[in-house]
Amino acid sequence: MKKREVYVSTDIEADGPIPGPHSMLSFASAAYHPDKTLVGTFDINLELLPGATGHPKTMKWWEGHPVEWRLSRREPQPPELAMTMYVSWLKTLPGRPIFVAYPLGYDFTFVYWYLIRFAGECPFGHHGIDVRSYAMAMLKRGYRDCGKGDLPKRWFDDLPHTHRPMDDALEQGGLFMNMLLENSRPRSWTQNP
Repeated sequence: MKKREVYVSTDIEADGPIPGPHSMLSFASAAYHPDKTLVGTFDINLELLPGATGHPKTMKWWEGHPVEWRLSRREPQPPELAMTMYVSWLKTLPGRPIFVAYPLGYDFTFVYWYLIRFAGECPFGHHGIDVRSYAMAMLKRGYRDCGKGDLPKRWFDDLPHTHRPMDDALEQGGLFMNMLLENSRPRSWTQNP
């Protein structure tokens, strides 16, 4: 019997473009059943990696977001503890976790690297959904024509995008779940997206 899927919308904040030379500062996940029921959340701040430094371009961006920077530095946990706690949380979810992000390439790179490095496993395997790519398939448009401003308003819940991981995980989670629900409804062959 196939295990039910749980969609884990995840957002990270970091001080650079790649893990290792740079650190993941914080991350949050919001887990949903396919019917959009929110089944759990997880968020945590992490200590900086030893020897890692902030990338100048990223740190310049953070200068314009001092409140978010301070929030990401509140009570940071050692990466070993943070990622072990995250694995434990993922394993309590009522189904197989599927990573969801916007953009997948950035967020999954950090989470996967940290999970393997500090917890020794990744409950997601290599499974992830990029919200923008999913929109591309639904709308039958090119990737560059599927930015958030190009998507139908009906897909968005009234949730903020604040660069605070939990807010952003919930915002993009709502977006993806609305898309998934719409895409799962029967459609007429003449219906436009």
